[in-house]
Amino acid sequence: MDFTGKVALITGASSGIGAATAETLAKYGANVAIVGRNAGNLKETEKKCKAANANIVCLPIIADVTTDAEKIVNEVIGKFQRLDVLVNNAGILAMGGLMDIDIEQFDNVLNTNVRAVFTLSKLSVPYLINTQGNIVNVSSVAGLRSFPGALSYGVSKAALDQFTKCLSLDLAKENVRVNSVNPGVVITEIHKRGGGMSEQEYANYLERSKGTHAMGRVGNVFEVAETIAFLASSKASFITGALVPVDGGKHAMCPR
Repeated sequence: MDFTGKVALITGASSGIGAATAETLAKYGANVAIVGRNAGNLKETEKKCKAANANIVCLPIIADVTTDAEKIVNEVIGKFQRLDVLVNNAGILAMGGLMDIDIEQFDNVLNTNVRAVFTLSKLSVPYLINTQGNIVNVSSVAGLRSFPGALSYGVSKAALDQFTKCLSLDLAKENVRVNSVNPGVVITEIHKRGGGMSEQEYANYLERSKGTHAMGRVGNVFEVAETIAFLASSKASFITGALVPVDGGKHAMCPR
């Protein structure tokens, strides 16, 4: 996969799947604009991108996707004068069923996981049309399957999947592709941050999760990042509107 001369914008790039995606696209030659709220972590991602490929340009943007979409896109275009790939990765996890949560949690999750994606995509699409670029959204197996105790998150990811499919049809005539990846359990900080798990609780969760994935293990961030890179590359030139599970078979399993 060769992204030489192309520009990729990755949100939520200060950790987890976003950081791995930035590093992976840099490895393949893309100039990367990395967005996050944590300046220190974003600096670490920048270092890893430059270590992966000293020839690329990395633009760190400290911003919140829920409020700073216009600033983000303006900085990318101001720096590079083009945009080829938008990776909508920024997202949050929150736990609780209907009777456990309040409207503030629901709004916060939907604003981050869906509304921000809508806004960034809308602002980016004119530039993606110019470059015949594409969008990759980072969804979840929770968008494909239902799980108890995470209502806001599941609704947001199901909405994101439908957004992917609808937008792919709207933009097909422009030759702009739109796809999603739907990870299963992947080792990141999201469960400890959004799920309120302690280190020991998270370790126990990962151990239990081995049994909920057909391949008998959880995933790592680079397995998701490489799939994102493939979907963003010319090798996926006839793929649009796809929801690609990267979940060790979790989406195909049923309780027995």
